[in-house]
Amino acid sequence: MFELPKLPYSCDALEPFIDARTMEIHYSKHHQAYVNKLNEALAKYPSWKDVGVEELLQNLDKIPAEIKTAVRNNAGGHFSHSFFWKIIGPVSAAASAGERGPKGKLLEDINETFGSYKNFKDEFGKQAGSLFGSGWVWFYADKNDGKLKIGQTPGHDNPVMVGHKPLLVLDVWEHAYYLKYQNRRPEYIENWWNVVNWDFVESLYD
Repeated sequence: MFELPKLPYSCDALEPFIDARTMEIHYSKHHQAYVNKLNEALAKYPSWKDVGVEELLQNLDKIPAEIKTAVRNNAGGHFSHSFFWKIIGPVSAAASAGERGPKGKLLEDINETFGSYKNFKDEFGKQAGSLFGSGWVWFYADKNDGKLKIGQTPGHDNPVMVGHKPLLVLDVWEHAYYLKYQNRRPEYIENWWNVVNWDFVESLYD
């Protein structure tokens, strides 16, 4: 049975960029609902209950038709939210001092791929701002050539479904930002960079 992962920080730790009330609802209500619905779907087919979430997402063509949509949506929601909580965190002292951003090999490869870190942020923000409806924006390593790419996924689809390696993600479902930002998605996107946990992203890339 899948469980809601423990947050590695308190719900108010991302203030003022992501407010505590949004975090509380997002984590304990929305994410918990995906976990509950995934467990309910898998309870009908016990042979799938002990399969990891990534394996579920990579084998949707083998999931029984009766629960396939429920598994796709809720396993996707569970995976993406669990990943999202890890790639954000409290603003570090270094970040507060203006040293925010990737370093080392990751920064070198971002500069090589996108021309500069600024270009990378601009492209990521453009994708996040233009995504129609609800979904996610990902920074990932392509499974075929290892190249760094940015892409959108609708609903709770994600790059893991097709074997890519996610490095960074932004949740642009309205429940992720609407209490604080309402219809000002660009402001949410810009402020979100302040809480990106680049140490974790770099560890994934390494």
